[in-house]
Amino acid sequence: MVGTARLAAAIIAAGIAATAHADVFFLNYEASGVEHTTATFTTVGVETFDGRTSGASFTTDFGTGGAIAATYSAVRINSADRYGGAGGAGKYAAAFHTTPYSLHFTADPALFPLGVNYFGYWLSALDAGNQVAFYRAGVQVGALSPGDVLARIGGNRNYFGNPNPGYTGQNGAEPYAFINFYDKTGSFDEVRFTQSTNGGGYESDNHTVGFYTATGGTPEPATWALFVAGFGLVGVGLRRSEAAPSDGCGRNGRPTRRPS
Repeated sequence: MVGTARLAAAIIAAGIAATAHADVFFLNYEASGVEHTTATFTTVGVETFDGRTSGASFTTDFGTGGAIAATYSAVRINSADRYGGAGGAGKYAAAFHTTPYSLHFTADPALFPLGVNYFGYWLSALDAGNQVAFYRAGVQVGALSPGDVLARIGGNRNYFGNPNPGYTGQNGAEPYAFINFYDKTGSFDEVRFTQSTNGGGYESDNHTVGFYTATGGTPEPATWALFVAGFGLVGVGLRRSEAAPSDGCGRNGRPTRRPS
């Protein structure tokens, strides 16, 4: 792992390219230590991954009574540790270099004629390989890279290190934050989580979906046009190595990592 300052310096390597398919997203971050959204919605639900089985595909309605549902592909589910698990307990989702995953949405058209326009999650232990992208009918309409995250919260040390009991302050070189994505000009039906570098993972929890009526988050959020291509950090950045046996898993099926 290299220092946060080095990753911040690498932001200049991130390029932005616009296409005709891009939606305009309003993006903001909850206050440091907050692990859920403060926005308001007509309908909203949360997937916590507690009780889920690692490597399985499953369908969830996020607790919305079927108003919004999503099918997750084969997603790695880990028990809470220094890298993830909202509240310091339960489970969280993770994508690794060889195991990306996606979730495909369906929504009741009577309730959501325009489709799903909000997604949020608690991002934990950000590293340079963490990539998330949004799709509508197979076409990418938005994306977020590590450089984008650091451009907004990288200067606030309150976001760095695990904030939860049992792990407080651990992994202090990496930020933890709840991110809200509001699609202002359209909707999306798929979200893909990818770890673009070999080593480390993309950890997240409290996946929240809905149709929003008002935004929440920290004061003075920026409006972002999130385009289809170019949201990648190249070169230097934070990286966690996995010292894993041949099956890629450590004790209890979790990846074994070298401590920061």
